[in-house]
Amino acid sequence: MDFDIYTDDDSLGFMLLAQGDTIEAAKADLQKSKEEMKAAYAESGEMFDFDSLEFEYVFDTVSFLKYSPFTLTGLSKATGINSKQLSHYVTGYRKPSAKTIQRIQTGVTKFAETFSHAVLV
Repeated sequence: MDFDIYTDDDSLGFMLLAQGDTIEAAKADLQKSKEEMKAAYAESGEMFDFDSLEFEYVFDTVSFLKYSPFTLTGLSKATGINSKQLSHYVTGYRKPSAKTIQRIQTGVTKFAETFSHAVLV
């Protein structure tokens, strides 16, 4: 399994875990986990509004680099980080610093904002 998802909210009183070979498979497994927890709560008579749960998916940097539709060359252009250095992060040879993670986040966000307003003719 390449992707893991877990809930990170202590106020829920439970944790949901999911895995999958793809992001989509892991998300589907999370929904299955939610339904299983919902059934367990119903069976025990405990109350919780599972239908109101909303999930925010947060990627660690390496998973984002692996899953991203960007090539490393394209990501290098968007972030200003050398593609060989990005490759080291993907392969696990090196770990990005907090400053580098912020540069990646800023570059990707700026790219998305720029192209979200693009009009093609």
